[in-house]
Amino acid sequence: MIRTKSDSDVTSLDPSSPRSPKRPVYYVQSPSRDSHDGDKTSSTQATPAFNSPTESPSHPSYGRHSRTSSGSRFSGTFSGKKFGRRRNDKGWLECDVILEEGNYDDLYGKGLSRRCQIMIALIGFILIFSVFCLILWGASRPYKAKITLKSLTVHNFYFGEGSDATGVPTKLLTVNCSVRMSVYNPATFFGIHVSSSPFSLMYSEITVATGQLKKYYQPRKSHRTVSVNLQGTKVPLYGAGASFAVSDSVEDGVPIKLVFEVKSKGNVVGKLVKSTHRRRISCSLDIDSRKTKPIKFKHDSCAYE
Repeated sequence: MIRTKSDSDVTSLDPSSPRSPKRPVYYVQSPSRDSHDGDKTSSTQATPAFNSPTESPSHPSYGRHSRTSSGSRFSGTFSGKKFGRRRNDKGWLECDVILEEGNYDDLYGKGLSRRCQIMIALIGFILIFSVFCLILWGASRPYKAKITLKSLTVHNFYFGEGSDATGVPTKLLTVNCSVRMSVYNPATFFGIHVSSSPFSLMYSEITVATGQLKKYYQPRKSHRTVSVNLQGTKVPLYGAGASFAVSDSVEDGVPIKLVFEVKSKGNVVGKLVKSTHRRRISCSLDIDSRKTKPIKFKHDSCAYE
C-alpha cells in the first residue's frame, strides 16, 4: 500500500516555510504481518531522513522525536516474532536454557570430607610434634647433673650412757654436722630442678643423723654450692655402742658412711618433655669427736652411681 502525501505534508515540506528546513523523503517497503501466510502484498511506509547520526534510530532521542525513534528502532528485523521468540514481562527475549549433564554430587563425593581432612591434619601435627619431642628428649639425655662432695663439718658429736624410749639402757649418740657439695648443670638449653632423698649418716647399719636438701632450680650451664644440715639426737646404739667407744678412742676416729641420692629434673618442652636423672652417692669417712675442722672428701672415698 502506497501512502499519499496530504496537503499538510506538502505545506510542511514547502521551501518557503520558515519553521523547518527542507528534508529529503525516502520510502521503505517492509513485509506486512501476513507475510508468513503466503501473502505477497507489501506496504510502503514513509520514513523521514535525518541530517545527523545523532538523529538516527540507533541513537535514542529524548526530544519530541523519541517516540518515533523508538518505534522505528523496533519495527525492523529486531521484531520478536521474526525469530519466533517471545518476550518476558521485562521486554527481554526468552531463550532456551542449556542443561549440562552429570551429577556434581558424585564428583564431590569422591573427595575427602571436611571432617576427614581436619582429622588427618590433626593426626599429622601430633605425629610431627611427637617426633620433635622425641628428638629433644634424646638430645637431653646426656646432660646429667654433676655432683661433687666437698667437705663435712662436725658441729657436735658426743655419746654417753642412757636409755631408749622403752627404758632399755644403752649408749646414746648425738650428732650435728653439715655437708657441702657442688652441683653443675651442663645442659645448654634447659634448667633443672634439683632435689634429694634424705641424707643418712650411718654407723654399723644404724642411722645416726639425717638431713634433707631443699629443692631448688638451677639455670643452664651453671654451678652452685649447696649445704645440707644433718642432725641426730640421742640415737640409741644398742650392741654397736661398745665398738663405737673403742673406735673413738683411737687416732683414726669413728668410721662413718654417708649415703644419699640426688634427683635432677629438666623441663625440656614445658611439662610435656622431661629429662630426669638420679645419682646415688655413698662416701666413707672417719669422724674424730675431738676435731672440729672440716673433713674433706677424698676422690676415691666416694662412689657415684
